[in-house]
Amino acid sequence: MSVETDRDRISKGRERLEEEADRAVDQFDQGIVDLLSWVLDTETRARIYVYLRQHPHSTSEEIAEGTGLYPSTVRESLAELHDEEKVERRKRESEGAGNNPYEYTAIAPSELVGGVVGQIQDELNTVFNLDDHLDSESETRLETEPSEPVSIRVEDEERAESDDETTATGEEGETGDDGDE
Repeated sequence: MSVETDRDRISKGRERLEEEADRAVDQFDQGIVDLLSWVLDTETRARIYVYLRQHPHSTSEEIAEGTGLYPSTVRESLAELHDEEKVERRKRESEGAGNNPYEYTAIAPSELVGGVVGQIQDELNTVFNLDDHLDSESETRLETEPSEPVSIRVEDEERAESDDETTATGEEGETGDDGDE
């Protein structure tokens, strides 16, 4: 009887672990879709992008079927994404005569993020230089030095942490603000 109970507990434990793993994957997937929704402007476009990363060279009909989106919505979003160079499009080759539909492939995530960094940099430059634009329209503009463009630097997380520790402990190549080394 005890053996049967242990097997039941192990089985129930395994089921719970599988359920938790499935829930974690679903939450991770939703987190990715939420992030891509911000990057790509809408959840629809994010879902299409994710589908195309998983199924490159898909037609609009295949994407609509795979995502559960309306075919007209998929076609419209694909046209926008193609115009923005976030998906690539080519004619599907077939042996027989007839209609050769377009097939789509999403660009690599690194390319997508690279474009976003550029957009954010441009928007920050506009915000930080807003006073210059407003002052130039005024007749009583004071002479000021031209503003520098905003620069965004992305560092490796491990390196940034070791730099923070070095700064906090004051070791390794410390230079003072007064020029003493």
